[in-house]
Amino acid sequence: MDDFMLRALAGGLGVALVAGPYGSFIVWRRLAYFGDTLAHAALLGIAGALFFDLAPLAGVTSVCLLLALLLFLLQRQGRLAGDTLLGILSHTALALGLVVLSFMEEVRVDLLGYLFGDILATSGRDLWWIYLGGGTALLLLWRLWRPLLCLTADEDLARVEGVRVDLVKALFLLMLALVVAILMKIVGLILVTALLIIPAAAARQWTASPESMGAAASVIGMLAVAGGLTASWHWDTPAGPSIVLTAGGLFLLSLLRRRR
Repeated sequence: MDDFMLRALAGGLGVALVAGPYGSFIVWRRLAYFGDTLAHAALLGIAGALFFDLAPLAGVTSVCLLLALLLFLLQRQGRLAGDTLLGILSHTALALGLVVLSFMEEVRVDLLGYLFGDILATSGRDLWWIYLGGGTALLLLWRLWRPLLCLTADEDLARVEGVRVDLVKALFLLMLALVVAILMKIVGLILVTALLIIPAAAARQWTASPESMGAAASVIGMLAVAGGLTASWHWDTPAGPSIVLTAGGLFLLSLLRRRR
């Protein structure tokens, strides 16, 4: 197997490892639309980075973190449901990004590169980002696991037990935005959000505890990466979509398994 395919496999397995536990909380907390919102916000981040002559990754990361913080503050007011707030933020960020780009007619932005990425172009430096950044993200999630799980089950009960609910919720949204922003530049937003949601949804059908669901989601994500890259290698299909289709197939199998 060629080196580029081995790097793609190593990168994809690393992304799936990180995405599993985070994706479990996305499914539990009904934040699946959060990834789409970040995709729209990425355009604003790129436009802002070009306007202030910064690296695109810095702009995307900054905007994603600001959006996560804004979502937390709006959710805290409790006036609108989370999906409504995400819809408002998503379209507002997209419109603002398009307006800013309209003032820079000579600038050409590779938006498809951010949305779809190219996992086969994973470099050795990208692997360092995935495993160093992903390992740090997993360590932070491990520290927040118990209070985050408690408030996901029942916020009022969590407060009674002394959990700092607002702080934990804000930290989780910021960590999730940071993970998506960093991995998006390497493998594309579509693949990151797919590996966050689909394996976790499949694992939910098979497991009985939160910890086992997080671990199973990582394993299912890794199987999707290995299966998708194998299909791409043998049948010359696009790598990213092949991984997403494999994950979708595993989700369908999980539904069949539940019916028995």
